[in-house]
Amino acid sequence: MNKIITISREFGSGGRELGRRLSEELGFAYYDQEIITEIAKKTQLAEGYVQNIMESKPIFSYPIHIGVSFQAANVVMNQQWQAIFREQCSLLKELAEKSNCVIVGRCGDYILADYHPYRIFVYSDLDHKMIRCRMKGKPGEKMTDKELKRSIANIDKGRREYYNFMTMQTFGEKSNYDLCINTANISIKGIVPYLARMLKGSVLVDEPDFTSEPAK
Repeated sequence: MNKIITISREFGSGGRELGRRLSEELGFAYYDQEIITEIAKKTQLAEGYVQNIMESKPIFSYPIHIGVSFQAANVVMNQQWQAIFREQCSLLKELAEKSNCVIVGRCGDYILADYHPYRIFVYSDLDHKMIRCRMKGKPGEKMTDKELKRSIANIDKGRREYYNFMTMQTFGEKSNYDLCINTANISIKGIVPYLARMLKGSVLVDEPDFTSEPAK
């Protein structure tokens, strides 16, 4: 079975950078935004729309008094959401069977549970998230501290609600992961070689076969 590492992360914590650097250090395939692109192709939906669906809580029904037109629109949205999640599950399993890989987000730890991935959760405090967002922000993008805090909170809320709804688990709950990393006050570039060395020396090696008779 291929070796799979899944990265769940809070927005601005550097989980994407950690996943990319770790994949390079280990020589594993790396999948992140490519997953959104492929799902968009298969569902014939815009990438931005697929991204938005996967970072917000699905809405299955409006109150009955809303009206027929809204309910009809809701049916379409539900069908699209279900199609996206089916492709999400299918694609992640396809990637897991293809080669050793690092998968960022997309409920990978839950969807690939049968593949026994090494599950990492990356988090940080708000101040360091803001610093990282400022450093990694798009050129010319200007937000006040208040606006940036609101944006980070909203994105984290959407990711948390989507994950909780889809997996019936709790996003960020330490018992759901094999390793939780607080990236505040540390260099991701600096810790990756040590993390890769740890993984190579333990969890990424093949488990011994205890079913055969011991050598005499």
